[in-house]
Formats: sequence, C-alpha cells, structure tokens
Amino acid sequence: QVHLVESGGGLVQAGGSLRLSCAASGEILRINTLGWYRRPPGKQRELVAQITSDGSTNYADAVKGRFTISRDNAKNTVSLQMNSLKPEDTAVYYCKAEGVSYRLTTISDWGQGTQVTVSS
Repeated sequence: QVHLVESGGGLVQAGGSLRLSCAASGEILRINTLGWYRRPPGKQRELVAQITSDGSTNYADAVKGRFTISRDNAKNTVSLQMNSLKPEDTAVYYCKAEGVSYRLTTISDWGQGTQVTVSS
C-alpha cells in the first residue's frame, strides 16, 4: 500500500500559476511512473501529464507548453507547475503512482485529490 499526499491546489485568476506537489510513502521498492490526472466538473478523469523514472514525459495536448511535470526519485515526489492557467483547467487534480512494492506486488495508487479553480 502506497500513501500519496497532494498539496498546492487553490483558487487563481486566469493567466496565473499554481504548483502542485505529491509525496509518496509506504512499501515502495520502485516507482516507475508518476502522473497527474484531473476530473473537471461533470466530466470523467483524464490524464494531464506523466513522467517515468528516467525522466520521459507525456502531456495532454490541452496543457502542452503551459504545464511542466517533474519528479525527485530519491524523495518519491512529483510536481506539476501550471502556468497560463485557463478556466477550463478547473478540476480536481489527482496524483497517481505506478510501480513495485517491497513485497513485489504492483503499485497503482491514487492520491485524495486537490481542487484547482481558475476564475475568468
């Protein structure tokens, strides 16, 4: 079992910036992929960005050029720098970790979510 704690959400005006952080703890042998997802109001959860242990990244088209994902492998943390925020970025943002535990079981765990609201 891996525990993920997100922080950094809040209310910001359009054009502003926010930085989300997520820390993973527990029986972690290796985290292969860390990602950020979001669930806009009335919609399904969607991928925002992912980063692998070797630093490869993947972004949703809607956030390319505005959001940057980064991670600290030693601390098992991942961050999402969000710039030029738009009202359509309003959502609950979730951190996800995928990897292997000390018991050699698969890790696929979610954080509790943090609200990001962008006003126009």
